[in-house]
Amino acid sequence: MYWDVKVSKPLPDYKVFVEIEDGRKGIFDVKPYLQHGLFKKLKDVNYFNKVYILFGALTWPDEQDIAPETLLDEMEFI
Repeated sequence: MYWDVKVSKPLPDYKVFVEIEDGRKGIFDVKPYLQHGLFKKLKDVNYFNKVYILFGALTWPDEQDIAPETLLDEMEFI
């Protein structure tokens, strides 16, 4: 879909560079999620840096994910 993530790159301070299929780019701050449930594991920087794309969403190995719709609502566009 046009809103799926096509590029992701972990950045310092629990942020992720994101490029969407339609060409929009931005920075998504994961810090607000780090205190909640499964996302607590992302506090480990080595684990956080394992972010990848699955079905258009930011995903980590233990299946934590952030949907494209959330990214678009909350990321800072550049």
